[in-house]
Amino acid sequence: MASAVLARAQIAAHTCDSLCELVQGIKEGAGTIMVAEEVLADPAAAALAEVLGSQPPWSDLPVLVLARQGADSPVIAKAMDRLANVTVIERPMRVASLISTVRTALRARNRQYQLRELLDGLRESDQRKTEFLATLAHELRNPLAPMSTALTLLMRKPHEPAEARRYYELMGRQIDHMVRLVNDLMEVSRITRGKIELRMEAVALEAVIEDAIELSRPLLEGARHTLGKQLCSEPVVVRGDGVRLTQVFSNLLNNAAKYTAPGGKIRIELRRERREAVVEVWDNGTGIAPDMLKSIFEMFVQVSGTSKAAQGGLGIGLTLVKSLVELHGGSVEASSAGLGQGAMFCVRLPLARVESGVPASPAPAVRGWPAWLPGTVLIVDDNRDAADALGELLRSMGATTRVAYSGDAALRMVAEGPAPGLAILDIGMPGMDGCELATRLRANPALAGLILVALTGWGQHGDKERIALAGFDHHLLKPLDLAALISTLGPHHEP
Repeated sequence: MASAVLARAQIAAHTCDSLCELVQGIKEGAGTIMVAEEVLADPAAAALAEVLGSQPPWSDLPVLVLARQGADSPVIAKAMDRLANVTVIERPMRVASLISTVRTALRARNRQYQLRELLDGLRESDQRKTEFLATLAHELRNPLAPMSTALTLLMRKPHEPAEARRYYELMGRQIDHMVRLVNDLMEVSRITRGKIELRMEAVALEAVIEDAIELSRPLLEGARHTLGKQLCSEPVVVRGDGVRLTQVFSNLLNNAAKYTAPGGKIRIELRRERREAVVEVWDNGTGIAPDMLKSIFEMFVQVSGTSKAAQGGLGIGLTLVKSLVELHGGSVEASSAGLGQGAMFCVRLPLARVESGVPASPAPAVRGWPAWLPGTVLIVDDNRDAADALGELLRSMGATTRVAYSGDAALRMVAEGPAPGLAILDIGMPGMDGCELATRLRANPALAGLILVALTGWGQHGDKERIALAGFDHHLLKPLDLAALISTLGPHHEP
């Protein structure tokens, strides 16, 4: 009778002929259970109590007991003690009361299922972050080991310049690797918080892809991969940030190189499809399982069982790719026939309406100190090694440098003269920080033409605003990219 009433209310119900069948049904999955009071007096009811007591933390299966009038019988009292989530409905009962009680129980059960999904998601996210931190520690230790060894070798005995240069180049490569890791972390942080800024202009994708290939060439050649490319015979122009798009395709090429065994084949193709530019990156590497094709773009996700083949990585490269492509109004998809059968990543970007005015490639960096830059440079950093090393570098290029290790020392140096034309200041210094020092330098009438550059590890949006308000002309992140400094200052600062 209860089943018929519930069926008319479009509530699916299954009738069990015994307690054993009920217990089995609960194990297979149930929204709520309804039992008569008389059933609870059966000795087999102990199995029901046992299965309800062994529920996972998220689960609290509602139990509806149809009881005789006056729900104060010993059986009911015992059931309410042994079974957790019990609702007693006295007989005779109104149909509306039964249906509303069942619906309430089912809604509560649905919320439990939602809680289960949330807990599973949090558990998976926590596991990913734990794995990510372990990977990050591993990836940062990797470049530190050869750097430490090279420094020990250089300190143990004097080396000829040609011999020492090999160790310097080794340390330079490892530092570049660490910088890329940190930059990727910062990029993900800025993108996920919507703080990234794109410099949109007409960009020729052929030139972008060529730049990406150059960036990825060391990894491709190191693994002896064969790279094939097929580009359009006519220009394919999109509106976007050339640097960011180069980053997208370089990441895809690096990803293909890492997940392909040495001596593999990688191919990049560019074509038009209606109003879209389509770029595909193919490889014959480890492939992707079907259940990973969607989640592979999520933060910290790496394909199971391929971390060794990938030679490390933080699991954020594809997250960057997806975010940057979507910021350009495009999309990216992954496809693979399965593990061991290679993969293909397809990027689609809207074509620019006017395919003209594509900017020329920037000129190569100048090796010497440009004549249009001020000859006297003030460097202020509480890290003495960093300040001295930067001073030596600029002096080797032909600049005159003065180095101070605090804001107060810098002000005394300026007062003694000569006045600098360019000041490169650290921000996070004890006592007088770089922003306060910049404000004081800007207040000095004798330094009216001074160019102020902030060189710091602080690169968040709020930091940039604070640095700009202090009077800085430019904001660069540590470690200093000398070519970026010269390019940023540019000949427009020529007096």
